[in-house]
Amino acid sequence: MNPRLIAIAGPMEGSIFDLTEEEISVGRERSNQISINDASVSRRHLIIKKNERKFHVEDLGSHNGTRVNGLPVKERALNHGDFIAVGDSLFLFLTDDEEETTPEDPIRFYEDMPDTRTTVHLRLEDAIYLRPERLLSSLPATARMARDLNALLKISAAINSLRKSEDIKKRLLELTFEVMPAERGAILMSGDEERLAVSLHRNQSASEPIRISRTVVNQSIGEGVAVLINNISDEKEFSEVESLREARTQSLICVPLAVFEIVTGALYLDTAGASGFDENHLQLAAAIASIAALALENASHLEWLKSENRRLQDAIITERNMIGESAQMKEVYHFISRIAPSDSTVLICGESGTGKELAARAIHQNSARKDFPFIAINCAVLTDTLLESELFGHEKGAFTGAIAQKRGKLELAHTGTLFLDEVGELAPQLQAKLLRVLQEREFERVGGARPIKIDIRLIAATNRDLEEAIREGKFRQDLYYRLNVVRLTMPPLRQRRADIPLLATYFALKHSQRCKRMVKGLSAEAHACLRSYEWPGNVRELENAVERAVVLGSTDYILPEDLPEDLHERTVSAGIKYYEAVQEAKKRIVAGALDQASGNYAEAARLLGIHPNNLHRLIRKLEMKDELKK
Repeated sequence: MNPRLIAIAGPMEGSIFDLTEEEISVGRERSNQISINDASVSRRHLIIKKNERKFHVEDLGSHNGTRVNGLPVKERALNHGDFIAVGDSLFLFLTDDEEETTPEDPIRFYEDMPDTRTTVHLRLEDAIYLRPERLLSSLPATARMARDLNALLKISAAINSLRKSEDIKKRLLELTFEVMPAERGAILMSGDEERLAVSLHRNQSASEPIRISRTVVNQSIGEGVAVLINNISDEKEFSEVESLREARTQSLICVPLAVFEIVTGALYLDTAGASGFDENHLQLAAAIASIAALALENASHLEWLKSENRRLQDAIITERNMIGESAQMKEVYHFISRIAPSDSTVLICGESGTGKELAARAIHQNSARKDFPFIAINCAVLTDTLLESELFGHEKGAFTGAIAQKRGKLELAHTGTLFLDEVGELAPQLQAKLLRVLQEREFERVGGARPIKIDIRLIAATNRDLEEAIREGKFRQDLYYRLNVVRLTMPPLRQRRADIPLLATYFALKHSQRCKRMVKGLSAEAHACLRSYEWPGNVRELENAVERAVVLGSTDYILPEDLPEDLHERTVSAGIKYYEAVQEAKKRIVAGALDQASGNYAEAARLLGIHPNNLHRLIRKLEMKDELKK
């Protein structure tokens, strides 16, 4: 068990903190074990406590709260792989080692390697097993060659079935020992700073380090040549090389690992046996190294893709947390925490813009499927034909334009979660096919005849009244019952007005960073304006309004005049007469300031206490340009 926190977003991104103490405090003060220089973090934000072998996180009444996997918590047990959000920082909690650790100091380099009369160099372009035309035309077939080719086929099949670099290296050395008289072997990768990726003794109980000539390795990697040295113990020059004398090395081979003429490392073998290696062994080792190099390159690329995918998923988590501390949202968080661990189908209802997809992602992130795909598809944006192909996939030639087989969203979501947004827009024939998927957990691609089994959790969302749609004959009742196993209704923004200031401040900071314009927040008047509006577009409309204000504003704080005009005109507390009176009052104040300033706009803006740009915008909104020209 190796408990630790890894900062994957925020001011401390990339830092790793070992959780070796019984209690770790996190906050803005320097006295905390983990001190975060971030205004969104409270002085003492949270503590992580160890109780026997279990860890718990406890929020200390912080201003912005603590979130685990996107949900706000007061206290919660932590599991391996949980995400902890603290202000603008995101930490990954890990307890298990995900990779095997290599033995400490598995190799020992020595510097001296005098030239000997029994050194053989083989350039890769001259290796017979890497040049099939030479192998078949100019060399006689022998039993040894047949055995070597069979060994290469076995090694190729074995290592190409593996996906992790460390597994490939270890298996490669094991198979090499079966066809080569080597006693010790090692695979070194360029850029490892002389650290061995994997080393192996034929006698796997041996514990002493493998002694390797740095001179030979550098020559093999630097010049791209395979090197064979025999009769090492007979050479007088080696009598002073203590490491060789202790290892009783008689013969060694070092072959470069090259992919597309780029050397990425080396395969190193040695033996104390009297017979040693011959040139046929060198040819075979060159072929083995060529097969291994490509397999290792592919595995390394796959591991990078997985790492990049995880990084992007982490970024999504930071961007897509639900925000709100109102009683309505606390009920939503509590409900999600209860339904997330199960595999039950969930139907999320609510008006457009209330955060239904965010809720679906929170359910997925807090479930046992969180390490598997979350696949979302909007049923309202595609035609019926395209939607069927997107959802179920298609076989090659299933219809015009189907030039290749395509996997659908159902297949891609296997072992994970499929989110169907706007499920109420599904056409009747697709409703029937979806019902069969939910009943049988299998489907067929468009144009296919073979059933495909899947293991998914389905989450659906709609802003329609499905019960009314059933009465109108637009939605299947049996499908509705299959979807409506667990129902979550997202509250509209007008029903949780207490969250508007928190949401608005969050969006202001978010978009100020993207727009490269520092905004400290919203003025009290702007907050009041936002709270009094009905928000028919809910949170999505609020974010758009704040983003517009950030882009168009020119002061440190967002002012009411930075907000969209529709927001002023449709404010709940502003009746038509009241609004007209306010407009007239504003006109009189602006006209009076301009008269006092003798028409100087900059001076008038100073008298009004606003920026000149805001004064010009206010004049345009009040439609005063023509009046002022008179």
